[in-house]
Amino acid sequence: MHIVLLGDSVFDNVEYVESGDSVKDLLSVEVSSLYPNAKVTLLAVDGDKTTDVARRLKSFPMGATHVFLSCGGNDALGFIGLLDKSVSSVGEALDLLYQTREDFRAKYIAMLETVLPLNKTLSVCTVYNKIPGMSTRALTALSVFNEVILEETSRRNIPLIDLRAVCEEITDFSKISPIEPSKNGGLKIVRAILNNISTAVE
Repeated sequence: MHIVLLGDSVFDNVEYVESGDSVKDLLSVEVSSLYPNAKVTLLAVDGDKTTDVARRLKSFPMGATHVFLSCGGNDALGFIGLLDKSVSSVGEALDLLYQTREDFRAKYIAMLETVLPLNKTLSVCTVYNKIPGMSTRALTALSVFNEVILEETSRRNIPLIDLRAVCEEITDFSKISPIEPSKNGGLKIVRAILNNISTAVE
């Protein structure tokens, strides 16, 4: 078994937890205890957006058996600055959300179509939305990004891990940076990954 983690700091959270408590480290320990000779490769990079994933694939291992992708949160963060933009009507605000959604959709589709030809075992994560201190405006905007992820993965029959239902407590997020998973959150993500794998095996 060879698991590959693609995307952003949901997987590459080593800078925000104690040594040995990153998602990659926790997953490696759990996987090796269940599947002898299993391997985990981290290609996710803290800060990456959908448009960054393609260049990480230069190091993609051809022997991968399971691929997990968590990306889109940083795209959403880039939109937050627009939330304070003045508009003349609610309709204009909705037009802005629509355009943002479709721009993200194009980038997300391009990312999926780059990854899928390399390995058909791809599973994708939504963007979690229980981040401590997140404003109601940001939560509303985030739902637009998750809508795209849900639609495009469903359209391609890609298995989904809904992080909105995985990381729900304050303790699931790092005290160093609340948008990163803590050890507790990382363990929950690992369990979701392992459950995904066991379901696929069955």
